[in-house]
Amino acid sequence: MKPRRVDAVTRVSLALLSLLFDWRDALVVVRPEALIRWHRAGWRLFWRWKARPGRPPIRREVRQLIRRLALDNPLWGEERIANELLLRVGLRVSPRTVRKYMPKRPPGRPRGDHRWATFLRNHAKAIVACDYFVAVTATFRLLYVFVLIEHGSRRLLHFNVTDHPSAEWTLQQLREALGYREFRYLVHDRDSIFARSLDESIKNLGLTVLKSPPHSPKANAICERVIGTIRRECLDWLIPLSESHLRSILKVWVSHYNEARPHMALGPGVPDPPAGAVVRADKKSRHLLGASVVVRARSVLGGLHHEYSLTPALA
Repeated sequence: MKPRRVDAVTRVSLALLSLLFDWRDALVVVRPEALIRWHRAGWRLFWRWKARPGRPPIRREVRQLIRRLALDNPLWGEERIANELLLRVGLRVSPRTVRKYMPKRPPGRPRGDHRWATFLRNHAKAIVACDYFVAVTATFRLLYVFVLIEHGSRRLLHFNVTDHPSAEWTLQQLREALGYREFRYLVHDRDSIFARSLDESIKNLGLTVLKSPPHSPKANAICERVIGTIRRECLDWLIPLSESHLRSILKVWVSHYNEARPHMALGPGVPDPPAGAVVRADKKSRHLLGASVVVRARSVLGGLHHEYSLTPALA
């Protein structure tokens, strides 16, 4: 095969390109066996990448679903998850593949150990939680507010105000609030007010004390949430003049919280719905009230909030 002759255009192009860089530095002299060795090495790398061992990975959304099932159900193993995927979702995944993509458990945590949130949900009706928060009066006096809430119904069982909180005063509040109610667990943080002597007295009331871990407010999330709600919906908009004034404000707001304020955790619902509430008459449409009822409003805390209800319309 004869080599192709170089035409004039090619000669001019090469001459111009030679002005841009030193073409002598771009020349590499190699032996034929070196070129063959490089080709063989490149082929080995290419085949190693193409013929990777094992099965191809499953789709990303299936991997995320396996991880979700494993995290939501710590008692389930790979066979149970594979069966759920087959029967409930219609995905056929082998247990070995499920085990491959399941999250690794930390050392020292057995398979049957469940999370703190799961424990709280399973025992919600038997758990009460308490905590303190600080309120400032118009004269910059610090007052401590004690709140006690029931996990299951989200009902605020008790509150009180003091300027000198102590273990004895806290125990008296628990005695007044709980009385003969049947609860099993009391959740509180590790504040110095909750002394060891207080925990021993609480055990005499038939309650098991559950202390939240240090610096972990989410372990007592329901009580922390209601304290934030009190601040956002009440005390951030009012300035207490004295201890008695703060107590009267909270008394009105707690009644509104328990009897009228909707709670998303309840469906939404109300912890203590009022008796004899009027049911919407017209059930054919979601956007029609009906001609036989009217909406009434009752102001709470001087108009800071309002409670609405349906009452029969006057003839």
